[in-house]
Amino acid sequence: MADKVKVLIIDDSALVRKLLSDILAGDPGIDVVGVAPDAFIAVRKIKQLKPDVLTLDIEMPKMDGLTFLEKLMKAHPMPVVMVSSLTSRGAEATIRALSLGAVDFIAKPRANLSKAMEEMAEDLVTKIKVAASAHVSMQRMSVLDLTPKLGMDSVIKKRPFDHNISNPATVVAIGASTGGTVAIDHILRQLPPDFPPIVIVQHMPPVFTESFAKRTNTNSAMEVREAKDFDRLTQGQALVAPGGRHMILNMDSNGPYVNVKDGPPVNRHRPSVDVLFRSVANSLGSHAIGVILTGMGDDGARGLKEMRDAGSFTIAQNEESCVVFGMPRVAIAMGGAQKVLPLSEIAPFMVQMARQRQEH
Repeated sequence: MADKVKVLIIDDSALVRKLLSDILAGDPGIDVVGVAPDAFIAVRKIKQLKPDVLTLDIEMPKMDGLTFLEKLMKAHPMPVVMVSSLTSRGAEATIRALSLGAVDFIAKPRANLSKAMEEMAEDLVTKIKVAASAHVSMQRMSVLDLTPKLGMDSVIKKRPFDHNISNPATVVAIGASTGGTVAIDHILRQLPPDFPPIVIVQHMPPVFTESFAKRTNTNSAMEVREAKDFDRLTQGQALVAPGGRHMILNMDSNGPYVNVKDGPPVNRHRPSVDVLFRSVANSLGSHAIGVILTGMGDDGARGLKEMRDAGSFTIAQNEESCVVFGMPRVAIAMGGAQKVLPLSEIAPFMVQMARQRQEH
């Protein structure tokens, strides 16, 4: 049997420490080795207990979670899952934490904390195990939950691409999960302001996607913002699917636009990368580029294969540069990726491809 994942919980709230401890201790693959109410006690316990993963509260006395995380990643980098409040302020701090090196986060609402934490138990356990395997071998991935998942058909039906499409403009579709906020930011920083339109699904809850888009926008020459229903796709703009809603690309006589809609989670996600990728395959076929980045699970793998089958050019991030080589690994195995590239080479390759397409 694989070793248990050793977890240290850092939170100033005694109630949250107990709730997290009870949830994690209930899983046979996890061992809660200790708790700490602040960063200074946490430092002693990290040295003493040698945990595999930390859960870290953002708002703490003496030293806040972001300051502690920044110091930790310089002195002793290790997997961290942030515990964030489900607010705009909490979302902004979480996006900052991910950019500093946190692997993932869970968002706790302010009301009905005990009930809410119970409901997110499965998600928390999965994220802890994924964090433990981040940048390491995939040995622990086998213990992840594999409950039945709804497929794309529950939201969007597959249909053949119309090769007589009149608008040949290129659109890039990007999908990511764990580690994706940093990867997407890295790519968008390198793109020129007149780059073709981009549509993005990053697995995140509501509020957090808006903060992610705003932060990424400050680093990019392109305009990056959260998508709204019926937004037109324009050159130099990247649209991020809002948390809790699916994003679907459609075409009319004026060109491509997006619909933002409700619907059941697909592969346990809403927004789902598969839903976006299928819609791009349906509507744009060979006039699109698909990119699947770091993330746990397999959301986007089938959609990327459908994009390739419809004539799109498809790219997957390579294992060495992924935080978690889940989504790209499945996409590659399914034959969905024409090109497998390290993160550092994806943006330059996209620029080169877009230029070639404009010339033809």
